[in-house]
Amino acid sequence: MSALLPLRLDGVSFAAGGRPILDNISAEIGAGPNTVILGANGAGKSVLMRLMHGLLVPSAGRIDWSDPDRGRARQLQAMVFQRPVMLRRSARANVTFALQAAGIACAERERRADEALREVGLSHLAGRPARVLSGGEQQRLALARAWALHPEVLFLDEPTASLDPSATREIETIIKAFDASGTKIVMATHNLGQAQRLGDEVLFLHQGRLVERAPVETFFKQPASPEAVAFIKGELPWA
Repeated sequence: MSALLPLRLDGVSFAAGGRPILDNISAEIGAGPNTVILGANGAGKSVLMRLMHGLLVPSAGRIDWSDPDRGRARQLQAMVFQRPVMLRRSARANVTFALQAAGIACAERERRADEALREVGLSHLAGRPARVLSGGEQQRLALARAWALHPEVLFLDEPTASLDPSATREIETIIKAFDASGTKIVMATHNLGQAQRLGDEVLFLHQGRLVERAPVETFFKQPASPEAVAFIKGELPWA
């Protein structure tokens, strides 16, 4: 049973520089099925992810984890961005640094880092400077940092948007391994194929509003909103 979930969003809005980005979003994110936040660029997906992860504070509304201890809630979740930030250290040291920041004991850090690098297929590059790795390798390293933390919830913000098809397949395989290990996946994407391959349910955003929520199969076969119909057909203008 998850200590963190469900995650509840109640009337969440967010504005930046006087410009509204998200408008009155209410939803409950439960354990189990992979949740895909789908929408065109500019729909507010990344901002919603950052709000849920705690990197941003809502302009209005509330976001509450089931566990009231906010410090514990932060420790039990992780987030991987479209362009991960790499420290000027080896691949292995990037993972151990994340574990150190999470308060993991030194001896345990080494074991977890080795395990995580094996899981993402980077053991042979453990000593290489992280910043000289390819884009796909850096994204796998970012996932290794998350894997080492054993998160209950993993937020993924467009994790393959800048990668070629081969690297995308590798990342999707790792995401499936997180899912198989029991980690709850919450992923933002505008890639329809990826949503169908990895998602169980869709939260569809349009211009900062939560327009539709449905199981993946239902969303793609019988979208209930004109905005979703247009998006699936590729007719929705990108902001």
